[in-house]
Amino acid sequence: MTPSEYKSFKALNNPKENLRDHMNDLELIFTMLGEASTTKITRGKNAQGFVENKDAAGKGGKIAGDARRKLEIESGEHVISGENYLSKPEKRKRLAKK
Repeated sequence: MTPSEYKSFKALNNPKENLRDHMNDLELIFTMLGEASTTKITRGKNAQGFVENKDAAGKGGKIAGDARRKLEIESGEHVISGENYLSKPEKRKRLAKK
């Protein structure tokens, strides 16, 4: 799922809303696993240019995706949730406190 598809799935219509602010713990963990895996692969292969980095990103994403699917099979529950971690944007919370 692309970030824009994920934002639509979570019904985040305001472009200023940060997708990460609305992820649960497992969604964040698997996102970070994909990013860390991609970084490790990129550095290990000394990837240069778009094509090599795109390949590394695909491999990193596959590692995180495979791990997520394995957890979903073992637990019997989906990791990806349409629920939002934050009930209202942080900016509104700060305004209400003033």
